[in-house]
Amino acid sequence: MAVYQVVQMGDPVLKEKAKPIRNINDSVLRLLDNLRDTLYEYDGVGLAAPQIGISKRAIVIDTGEEYYELINPEIIESEGEDKSIEGCLSIPQLSGMVKRSARVLVKGINREGKELMIDAEGLLSRALQHEIDHLDGILFVDRAEWVARKE
Repeated sequence: MAVYQVVQMGDPVLKEKAKPIRNINDSVLRLLDNLRDTLYEYDGVGLAAPQIGISKRAIVIDTGEEYYELINPEIIESEGEDKSIEGCLSIPQLSGMVKRSARVLVKGINREGKELMIDAEGLLSRALQHEIDHLDGILFVDRAEWVARKE
């Protein structure tokens, strides 16, 4: 497939609310494949379609435990609180302390059109929240308690 250039902070697509995907067709499957290939090329944990310049509600995540592809993901439950340092492929020069929910229940659709429910804690919970934020035009720096330049 194709590896895309990751869009950097300042590009307007990163501040837009991404459009829902209505039908799973060849172009959506290609988008998921391209997101996966780009994620692995940049050695990331997660990637959202707006980060490759496509304003659609699709994300991919690989925490090292399992690989996830989600179309139109949404958080339907959240609980607890967890603070940790985050970074982002679209803002490689910065990291920051971000407060997130400790646990989330996320609903989405897979590439076969089947509904998925993911009950997540730890890194997966954080990654899901981070990538879903991208779909709503929110960057981690918008939520960070503090931001620092990486060495």
